[in-house]
Amino acid sequence: MDATGLVLGRAASVIAKRLLSGESIVVVNAEKSVVTGSRTEIVAHYTAARARGSVRSGPHFPRYADRIFRRTVRGMLPHLKTGGKTAFRRLVVHMGVPEEWKGASLQTIDDAKARPSLRPPVTLAEVTVLLGART
Repeated sequence: MDATGLVLGRAASVIAKRLLSGESIVVVNAEKSVVTGSRTEIVAHYTAARARGSVRSGPHFPRYADRIFRRTVRGMLPHLKTGGKTAFRRLVVHMGVPEEWKGASLQTIDDAKARPSLRPPVTLAEVTVLLGART
């Protein structure tokens, strides 16, 4: 599944529902997914989530795009129960397209596509740079 141009939360909810039904899903181009809202609110949300807790005891919020995408999907699964754990193990997320998936026909989610707006969309790659991820 290609995450290019998909709204992060909408794509995560559809993927979570498919994982619970028993599918195995591989997501590529996670850094090209879009986070909706104003740039200042997005940055404030992710920096607050990253600063929450302590280094030793957590919660440990990710800084890289593929891990943020995985955590967003995990938030929509009952990940503390057995069914949710097994569903979450069936999810693989990549930044970019790995060699094994180049040339493969990639699916997308039409309901999760970002609508055109007046301000340019904030991609997950931009968020990770603001969180201090090394590119």
